[in-house]
Amino acid sequence: MLALILGLALAGEAPRELLRWDRAGIADFELWRLVSGHFVHLDLRHALLNGAGLLLTWALYGWRFAGRAWALIVLAGMVAVDAGLWFLTSLDWYVGASGVLHAAMAAGIAGGLLAGERLAWALALLGGAKLVAEYLGLSLPWMAPDAAVVTEAHLFGAAAGLLCGGWFGRGGRSRALFRKQ
Repeated sequence: MLALILGLALAGEAPRELLRWDRAGIADFELWRLVSGHFVHLDLRHALLNGAGLLLTWALYGWRFAGRAWALIVLAGMVAVDAGLWFLTSLDWYVGASGVLHAAMAAGIAGGLLAGERLAWALALLGGAKLVAEYLGLSLPWMAPDAAVVTEAHLFGAAAGLLCGGWFGRGGRSRALFRKQ
């Protein structure tokens, strides 16, 4: 996934235009944009930041769920971001993996909260504070001063991740296929 993100960032403007989440394109049944928009980025810096987020999420929580669960978490994050942007905003276009990354991190945190892990509580507070700061329009230290963050994508992704992480983090025979043994 990281190689794809970085490769597309290095490919330039033409692939970004063709692959971004684009309201007019989606309305014209260019449905690949519902997936590909999560892999293209504004520029290499944006792709590297999302890549770092991917590595951090994997380092913290990659072990928590089985591969099938992670695939469903990523899919749920994409669907939540796509649907949220389509139905709840008037945004014309979007690029980046950050909404899906918020889904993955929130899922890991939710699983940690259910397991009673102190680190999960700290990350939940930090993540919540980050989302509130973004919602209020505050610039965060790692962001460029002129960066246009689509806070809604982060919120939609985090909501999907919390639901998935809560579901997969709980016990039960039906979810056993999705938990690491």
